[in-house]
Amino acid sequence: MSSLVRTHIALPRELLDELDARVGPRKRSEAIAEIVEEYLRRQRVAEAIREFAGSISAEDHPEWATDEDVANWVHSLRRNEWSRPEQDEP
Repeated sequence: MSSLVRTHIALPRELLDELDARVGPRKRSEAIAEIVEEYLRRQRVAEAIREFAGSISAEDHPEWATDEDVANWVHSLRRNEWSRPEQDEP
């Protein structure tokens, strides 16, 4: 992470008490930074999902026409591309 800046935030007492109980008062900033980072990551993912939702059509990918077709496609992909290489016996 880049340079640190101070900020002032207000939290409900119960929330701060639980945070302190879990990480300690000396680790508040670190914990809050991790929480905000995770929150922002989730926001970016949700934004990307909204942006690209509907960009793939069933006409372009007939292998995804039904739920059963999708399941078969995934199983085939895993079986063919994600299988472990066979190990030679010593």
